[in-house]
Amino acid sequence: MKVALLSESPADEIAVRVLVESVLGGPISQVQPALRARGWPNVAQVLPPVLRHLHFNTDAAGLVVVVDSDDSVVHTAAHEAEGYFHPQCRLCQLRAVYRQTVKRLRPARGRKRVLRCVGVAVPAVEAWYLCGRDDQVTEEAWLRGQERGWTPYTRGELKRRVYGTDRPSLPHEIECALREVRRQRHDTRRLEADFPGGFGALARDLRAWRGHPSNVT
Repeated sequence: MKVALLSESPADEIAVRVLVESVLGGPISQVQPALRARGWPNVAQVLPPVLRHLHFNTDAAGLVVVVDSDDSVVHTAAHEAEGYFHPQCRLCQLRAVYRQTVKRLRPARGRKRVLRCVGVAVPAVEAWYLCGRDDQVTEEAWLRGQERGWTPYTRGELKRRVYGTDRPSLPHEIECALREVRRQRHDTRRLEADFPGGFGALARDLRAWRGHPSNVT
């Protein structure tokens, strides 16, 4: 399957590819989007032109978008209700951008649309990397902290736990990220259980793709 990846950094995209292949159960052929993003909100800003480029100029079957939640509202099961939209939830926002963009696109290259997959790491992708070796780092722990007005850990602390520093070089960041996701690639059930809103949403989107192997009109 030909898939494009869009995230906040090159290191994130390399690690996310491993997780995507794990959920899909096989390798993907990566298609490069026309634009790259660097942080939020740049991902949301470049998403429409990226979708248009992939739709009209490539044969990519789907696009995977992954961002950090930072201090935004965490996506929960309540957000999955039909017609629900939370304006401070990044997953809801990205889904809305996708929906508004693709509805304006005519069918092209033998398909109706580029398939959607959105994931949001709470509060940052390093939390996903720590899954399975730090039981205190979960979406539930972060949500409880938000509700009580304190954070159980900072994003800087998560970086130090993964990389040994909160300012890793790009090669070191990639090396550490790959080490952690390769540890998890044979079974993502723990990630889905500990991060049901952010990683769980990504996994559900990817599994829905199996019913659209070629996405042909």
